[in-house]
Amino acid sequence: MRIDLSGRTAVVTGSSQGIGLAIAKGLAEAGAAVVLTGRSSERLDTAAGGLHATVRGAAVRAVACDLSTEQGAAELQEAVPAADVLVNNLGIFGTRPPLEITDDEWRAYFDTNVLSAVRLIRHYLPGMTERGWGRVQNIASDSAIAIPAEMIHYGMSKTALLAVSRGFAKEAAGTGVTVNSVIAGPTHTGGVEDFVYELVDRNLPWDEAQRAFMRLHRPQSLLQRLIEPQEIANLVVYLSSPQASATTGAAVRVDGGYVDSIVP
Repeated sequence: MRIDLSGRTAVVTGSSQGIGLAIAKGLAEAGAAVVLTGRSSERLDTAAGGLHATVRGAAVRAVACDLSTEQGAAELQEAVPAADVLVNNLGIFGTRPPLEITDDEWRAYFDTNVLSAVRLIRHYLPGMTERGWGRVQNIASDSAIAIPAEMIHYGMSKTALLAVSRGFAKEAAGTGVTVNSVIAGPTHTGGVEDFVYELVDRNLPWDEAQRAFMRLHRPQSLLQRLIEPQEIANLVVYLSSPQASATTGAAVRVDGGYVDSIVP
């Protein structure tokens, strides 16, 4: 399958590293002009430089802004008034005893993980529908379905993204614009190796260590290894393509079989 996104502009939030950067790279390889976002100009410059070095002819720009705020969203919208592909990847996570989660923490998770996506969809979707083509994807998590007891606030935010995706897909019905959510499973991102080695024998080679970690601490996974960011990016690039024109309003899983269900 040859995916060609030439002439399309893609905005990927939270894309200075990890899953977001892998998605940006995949979209750039497919020919899209990619906009990276994040709060750190330095990290964004490094990420953009890496894409220019690894993707021949890549059209990449970076916009430093805090998308958890209205001001940050306005800054991005002013810098990039229109987009053909919007990938809402920005998110925060962390563990917290359920009864100790404060009102401010609940609000922070909602503002960052949910409202940031809503603001951008509200801005970019009308242009997409007017042009008769567009792709919106919200990066969710297995935690949206299997709510972790130690991260209820995070799980809540990702569950909300599933509802946001389905609702805006209905708003875009019949326009040529698709809106989906992507349910990502346990992923090999920055810092995860240290986390894994806190729980398994530090003398094990990485491939063995991650498999031991998954077997002992994430036994639901059928993949029995961490997912690489590029594997998530592969699905996102497909859903951004013309070939995915009949997939909308869906919660599509790239979770390594982590969620024990035959439906999303």
